[in-house]
Amino acid sequence: MKAIVMTGPGECDVLALADRAEPVAGQGQVLVEVAAAGVNFMDIGVRRGKFWTDMPDPKVLGVEGAGRVLAVGAGVHDFQPGQRVAWAYAPGSYAERVVISADALVPLPDAIDDRTAAALMMQGLTASHFATDFYAVRTGDVALVHAAAGGVGLLLTQIIKLRGGRVIGRVSHAGKVDAARDAGAEHVIVEAEGQFADTVLRLTAGDGVHVVYDGGGPKTFADSLASLRRSGTFCWFGPVLGTPGTLDLLQLPRSIKIGYAVFFDHIVTPALLRERAARLFGWVIAGKMKVKIGGVYPLADALHAHADLEGRKTIGKLLLIPGGVS
Repeated sequence: MKAIVMTGPGECDVLALADRAEPVAGQGQVLVEVAAAGVNFMDIGVRRGKFWTDMPDPKVLGVEGAGRVLAVGAGVHDFQPGQRVAWAYAPGSYAERVVISADALVPLPDAIDDRTAAALMMQGLTASHFATDFYAVRTGDVALVHAAAGGVGLLLTQIIKLRGGRVIGRVSHAGKVDAARDAGAEHVIVEAEGQFADTVLRLTAGDGVHVVYDGGGPKTFADSLASLRRSGTFCWFGPVLGTPGTLDLLQLPRSIKIGYAVFFDHIVTPALLRERAARLFGWVIAGKMKVKIGGVYPLADALHAHADLEGRKTIGKLLLIPGGVS
């Protein structure tokens, strides 16, 4: 079968379409034909050599997708051949076929197509964790959402609005403003240098926001900190872009709370994974949430998908299509 491998850590040119042995489902596993695979910043981190360093190269990238069950291994009773499924984390998903633990799969309702599911799983569960677990948004809360036109940002904004909150979005250039507003952001700051706190404070009459969702790395950290009100919450994520460095707890201002949010803590059991994925699907089916797919690429064009994502050229989610784009 065909798959995208990285030949070693580096830039986009380390990605290559390669022939790999056909996978076989073992105990507790499911063989899936991949209809669409999600492209995530995590994949870029792997390609750069930040993650999966214990796995030898060449290795198949990708963790997220949707498709159809081809075969099940011994001990699998929840899934059957022909059934449509999706997943948020299964290494090797940039491929025509992949073997996945049954515990990592969720069944797809007929009303959710493959591309929507592949675009929703990781980033939707991440956004759900941020706004319902890490900081449970309440009616009237004001949130600052970075990369508000990105895959996580668009979904996060919509969940905040569903919970009665208000959103100040930040985007890197003016071409992304409409997407952030369409998702529900009341104000959108266009800013790319990490200097936005004064604007946030002006928009909140000097109070600051209740919560900041920041995956921008060290560049945005100081102004995110300054944008918080007393006892506000700083939800930090996105280690691919770098960490803010060592923090002195005694120097943290205004009794704020700060932490590193990891979406796996939202779905620590198969039951929670399926329950929370079903909630996302329900919002989409009911028209309460829209999933923005910003680009679809043939599997062989993974290099270009990575380059576009890294270059901040896209809005919404990027997908790879093993069967070809039509």
